[in-house]
Amino acid sequence: MSSKRSLVGILLSSPTLAVLFFLLIGVSAHAADPAVVNSPEAIEVGKTVFNANCKTCHKLDQKYIGPALRGATDRNSAEWVKTWIKNSGEVIASGDSYAVALYKEYNNSIMPAYTFLSDAELDGLLSYIEYGDVVDPNAAAATIGGETGAVGAGGGIPSEYLTVILGVLILVLLLILVVLGLIISVLTKYINRQDLPEDDKEFVSQKFELGKVFKSDAFIIVITALVIALVAKTAIDGLYSVGVQQGYAPAQPIAFSHALHAGQYEIACQYCHTGVEIGKSANIPSANICMNCHTHIQNVGGKEGISPEIQKIYNAVDNNQPIEWVRVHNLPDLAYFNHSQHVAVGGIECQTCHGPIQEMEVVGQHSSLTMGWCIDCHRQTEVATQGNAYYDKLVQLHSDSKDALKVKDIGGLECAKCHY
Repeated sequence: MSSKRSLVGILLSSPTLAVLFFLLIGVSAHAADPAVVNSPEAIEVGKTVFNANCKTCHKLDQKYIGPALRGATDRNSAEWVKTWIKNSGEVIASGDSYAVALYKEYNNSIMPAYTFLSDAELDGLLSYIEYGDVVDPNAAAATIGGETGAVGAGGGIPSEYLTVILGVLILVLLLILVVLGLIISVLTKYINRQDLPEDDKEFVSQKFELGKVFKSDAFIIVITALVIALVAKTAIDGLYSVGVQQGYAPAQPIAFSHALHAGQYEIACQYCHTGVEIGKSANIPSANICMNCHTHIQNVGGKEGISPEIQKIYNAVDNNQPIEWVRVHNLPDLAYFNHSQHVAVGGIECQTCHGPIQEMEVVGQHSSLTMGWCIDCHRQTEVATQGNAYYDKLVQLHSDSKDALKVKDIGGLECAKCHY
């Protein structure tokens, strides 16, 4: 099963994943299913299914929106669990007491029916739940400690040290100027004691007048050149910044926090931005996508006491009015950019262009998104050729080169690639 198909399934079905594996926490023990094996192939298949369908609401070793899943096949029959995943509604309708109790406990929430999952995918999912991503706390602590030490040992010079060095250099320059002034003063006194012609004595004895320096032609020319250079640089910088919205972070009609949803709760970007892997645009999520979760995980007893921001979502749904989000990233019409080409084919992470989106309370444009910025990326980014037969011939033709195959080598710098 492709992750793309799983994503479509999760978005078109009822999105309440919180009860996806509630029956996995039953009290009776069962023998391990022979299909649940500790093999890298099965675990990899299961991890793909888990990330596409379950990650939003479940973790393996701790309770999240749904229960922790590790040990599920020890507590329940694997075959029965697969039946539950494929159609939990039928299990509840059959009168299973435990299923009915959980259904009522969680506000009568019905999980989506994953009928499109094959038996092999379900077996892989259970294998991943039991054996995948096992973390040894002692090893994790040692790794963290090692990484911390490496950063401390290999890090660059702190900015505080650079400030001190700069201050010392300025102080040394001032001392040099003072010493030069003292040397000039001593030499002047010494020369004045010598038997010199009157013209020379007058030249040596002349006093420094700051006013004459300001009025001199050389000083006026230098200052004029500096002013012209500064004005020209300011004008050029202003021209280059036309249309560049880097740092633009407008207030939105609803105070949606990516730091909370994408960061703390680790909701995948693809869950809300549904078109990112299948189309040119990533799509702005509708209020219905928001309600997929907020219908069930907040204010189970009703709408009373909900926050003003969540109430705006309810109002949009009740009035059948779209939320008027303010667009942040906006390329000019003359530029063509396809999200699926970069994300699904190129394997580019969202953060590459959008920055640390999982840390943003208010979304702002992180990168400049200028033509030069895109071209630099095409010059530096290696093509993800592994497992993609489309590039086999290109890799073969490029094999004589010492450098890796990059986007620039497959036409990434051609004008027609990005401009109609």
